[in-house]
Amino acid sequence: MLTAGLVLAGLAAALHVYIFFMESLAWTRPSTRAVFGTSAEEAEATRELAFNQGFYNLFLAIVTGVGIALTVCDCGDAGRALVLAGTGSMAAAAIVLVLGNRSRASAALKQGLIPLLAVIAVVIDLAG
Repeated sequence: MLTAGLVLAGLAAALHVYIFFMESLAWTRPSTRAVFGTSAEEAEATRELAFNQGFYNLFLAIVTGVGIALTVCDCGDAGRALVLAGTGSMAAAAIVLVLGNRSRASAALKQGLIPLLAVIAVVIDLAG
């Protein structure tokens, strides 16, 4: 179960690196605006906020990636703790997204399902 959890965590981290790219580096591009449903004016007005938010996503991905590496290297419980911290925070952020705006449920599901499944798999492994 741990292997499945680590694979899911890796996928979640990769997704959050992509979200970082869109929010922090490509926020005003037409393709990114289409994903987030923003106009050119809205994107320009929120550029600074998106830049900051993108880095939150990157940091969650880094924490998760370091956790995966430590777990694979058999470095005690620190790796699993970091995987759970990173993916748990990703899943929690998805919940906050949908609670803040129900029309974002689809985005929250895309952003939060894989990390939630990673958390479940790692916890099952720890319990076993």
